[in-house]
Amino acid sequence: MRSAFYALLLLSSYHSNSWASSDPFGTESLQPSKPALRTQGAVGDPCAEAMPDGALNLLEVVNMALCNNPQTREVWANSRVYAAQLGVNKADYLPNANLNASVSRSKTNTTPSANQRSIGLTISYLLYDFGLRAANLESARQLLVSASATQDSTVQTIFLAAVQAYYQEQATITALDAALESERAARESFAAAEARYNAGSATPADKLQAQTAYSQATLNRITAAGNLKNAQGTLANMIGMDANQNVSLVPANTKAIPDEFEGEVDTLIEEARLRRPDLQSAAAQIKAAQASIDAARAAGSPTISLAASADQYNYSGNSSRGSSISINLNIPIFSGYAPTYRVRAAEAQMDARSAQYEQLRLQVALDVWTSYQQLTTATQSLRTTADLLNSAELSERVALGRYKAGVGSILDVLNAQSALASARQQRIQSTFDWNISRATLARAMGSLDSDLLQTLSDTSGQRNGDNPPLNDQQNN
Repeated sequence: MRSAFYALLLLSSYHSNSWASSDPFGTESLQPSKPALRTQGAVGDPCAEAMPDGALNLLEVVNMALCNNPQTREVWANSRVYAAQLGVNKADYLPNANLNASVSRSKTNTTPSANQRSIGLTISYLLYDFGLRAANLESARQLLVSASATQDSTVQTIFLAAVQAYYQEQATITALDAALESERAARESFAAAEARYNAGSATPADKLQAQTAYSQATLNRITAAGNLKNAQGTLANMIGMDANQNVSLVPANTKAIPDEFEGEVDTLIEEARLRRPDLQSAAAQIKAAQASIDAARAAGSPTISLAASADQYNYSGNSSRGSSISINLNIPIFSGYAPTYRVRAAEAQMDARSAQYEQLRLQVALDVWTSYQQLTTATQSLRTTADLLNSAELSERVALGRYKAGVGSILDVLNAQSALASARQQRIQSTFDWNISRATLARAMGSLDSDLLQTLSDTSGQRNGDNPPLNDQQNN
């Protein structure tokens, strides 16, 4: 009896540990994969890849952000929670087995000591519950769908933030280049004004005005350098690094002019309503709420279960055995009106989820419309600023040449240089706006993915040996 008792305890402990580490219902295969983009030719866990050597391109920046950002790890962990909860609800369809064992020793003043041992096995199985288990299982399944969609939505949010940080640093680098060029031009104008003043062909006002413009250009260059440092820190933080660590980027191509954007906004809105993961999550939440209503109604219904047990009892060397099997019917009669209010609460939750869905459906249309208009404006601005920059550069060269020849005024030169500096900034901003607007529209439609990155990379530079890393270029 004692050996059988310990054998059963060891067997129970072994099965408890093995079941705890296994996945008999295969719920892990239902949860989404880790939020990361797989680079071309890579295998295994994309987040296990080492830090790329050299300058980072757009795809590598986004991938590092998805792997290292705490928000993506949080939503992935939440999806694992709901996948495990689905397994909990599937377990309700299986029988329950319990092993009970006891050993005791009793002694009184009038009787000698006696050993008592008992061991019993009980198996119970719920045959019918009027849909309670099915409703709970459906609710868990829809919550897992919602968690997966929420993960996709969070991934796209981090995706867009990484793209914005990438292009923001690109824009500040280009802005610093433009400020350096403006400072050089202002220094040249100041030198020309000073030379003419020393030669007696210019007034002191010309020299002072040129010196003021030179100082202003220097101040703009200092401000641009500070903005670059801030953008570098933001990008480093986005990809999971300390803000003081330097990250080199593959240079962007700011000379390419994209094709005119085409698309029917009505079609884009309908497509977005089919693809937006946050809207899919809200739809799954409605289905989960409906299942919760069904579960609340079934909770007050009768249940039919099957029970079987086998016992062995030993007292002072005398053994006895017994077994039983039964079918049990449980009919709730009165629960203090709790089932009624549970149903009302579930129905109210259903109404709230439906309202949230409708609000989000309207927001999707607004997001697409706004992003569409921004991209259309950015595309037109990008084309216009290219012409503006060309004319401003020509005007500045002509004005400076005339002044050096003694036939122009310093005001003409300063005005032309100011217009050129403004044209450079507008060109930089329009390039930044176009890239971000493209990604923002994709995010609004729920289609922000690696394919879009490849498209953006066609006008954002690729890793090659012809162009040095942007940050190294500035440091040199």
